[in-house]
Amino acid sequence: DVAGALCISQAWPGMARTIYNDHKRFLETYLTPYPGFFFTGDGVYRTSEGYYQLTGRLDDIINISGHRMGTAEVEDVVNHHAAVAESAVIGYPHEIKGEGKMLSFMPQNISSGVMALHGYTQESLAAELQELISKKIAKYAAPDYVQVTHRLPKTRSG
Repeated sequence: DVAGALCISQAWPGMARTIYNDHKRFLETYLTPYPGFFFTGDGVYRTSEGYYQLTGRLDDIINISGHRMGTAEVEDVVNHHAAVAESAVIGYPHEIKGEGKMLSFMPQNISSGVMALHGYTQESLAAELQELISKKIAKYAAPDYVQVTHRLPKTRSG
């Protein structure tokens, strides 16, 4: 079991060979970080059985009071909660910390009546998620704002 950066050791057909009008940037972004390998920009986890799981973009980093942390790390903790269907973490400018963190999540069942049947209000679930993040990662990792939403924005690829 190991986690790290996803890098590819051999070229493949259709591989990018440059960035238009900025070959130096291409070299610095994809070939310099890990000499001899093509750096994809993604994090990966490999199980002891040899299976790979992409963990998210390594450049999705938030710097909170000098602590650098990936958004995927926080989303992973939140998404393991039984009441959460999916989540997204974003950074925003913060006068004191440099960047603050906001968590948006979609409950498993977006009906507030069903959430109440399971003993949750939006506020209690938000507080529980902040506490969960504080315990699993660190106190500084807890978001400043937690928002319950009915859907998260998606790229065209999902």
